[in-house]
Amino acid sequence: MTTHLHESSDSSPRYAVLFPGQGVQRPGMGEPWRATESWELVESVSRASGFDVAELLLTADQETLSRTDHAQISVFTASLLAWSELRRRESDARVVAVAGHSLGEYTALVAAGVLSVADGAWLVGERGRAMAEVARRRPGAMAAVMGGDVDEVAALVDTFRQEGADLWVANHNSPQQTVIAGSRTAIDAAASRAADAGLRYSVLPVSAACHSPYMEPASAALRRALELTHFAAGVLPVVANVDARAHYGGSQWQELSTRQLVSRVRWVESLNTLHEELDCTAFLDIGPGGTLAGLARRALPGVPAHKFTAPAPLAVAA
Repeated sequence: MTTHLHESSDSSPRYAVLFPGQGVQRPGMGEPWRATESWELVESVSRASGFDVAELLLTADQETLSRTDHAQISVFTASLLAWSELRRRESDARVVAVAGHSLGEYTALVAAGVLSVADGAWLVGERGRAMAEVARRRPGAMAAVMGGDVDEVAALVDTFRQEGADLWVANHNSPQQTVIAGSRTAIDAAASRAADAGLRYSVLPVSAACHSPYMEPASAALRRALELTHFAAGVLPVVANVDARAHYGGSQWQELSTRQLVSRVRWVESLNTLHEELDCTAFLDIGPGGTLAGLARRALPGVPAHKFTAPAPLAVAA
């Protein structure tokens, strides 16, 4: 099914565009965009980041893409290609705000005009390398906990922390899905207690405890790169992961992006900010997967959520 982005000038939705993070990567995800005018962005991203992005998007296998640094630059570029094509094909669409989940926040900053493509690509490359190095030196783990609200999961986490375990709430993705991060021992131990509480539990296929204090060394390394980067005023508000508040451009993003690596992703709160404070009347998930459209529907069932995952003239998949 497809839905036109704008029916008329009087009834045009006010879109919040959402950009995905690491985890949505898949082999061949660049193929739909290869014949588009936007494909020229791939060379720019490759040059700025130091990765062969065309190879990652077209020929890399799942094992190659599962590496943190490869996954991040690949998802960033695929989402950027989708955004570029959306603006070409849907120039009348009323995009009034953007947000990105974790890594996706960098794509959102480029879309908002806060970062240039080159600076965004360089930062994503530095971020991915720093996180991969931390995961190598101090492996961690993550798990999705479903069936309970964030307060229930936070209480479970607090119980472990009182016992001295390394465990934290990492992402609040939907009203009934919270991701936790910490040591492998703590993540494995939490499974049985989650089951006892009637919660569903799924260990994620990652080797890092993202959005937790385990990422402090990566945060420090990224901070040095952020301090060398120009953050422009931008043309759209970006709702930040760390505080779920709308921010325009400027050097404040050095601090926000530094904190993001070690802080909870407040995704449900961010969706509420987009809808209630910025008056967005529809969500549009840009890039691979369509996961964020699903999360938006669960968080705000009355707000339409669409996805744009491949070139399609004047329409998006509903």
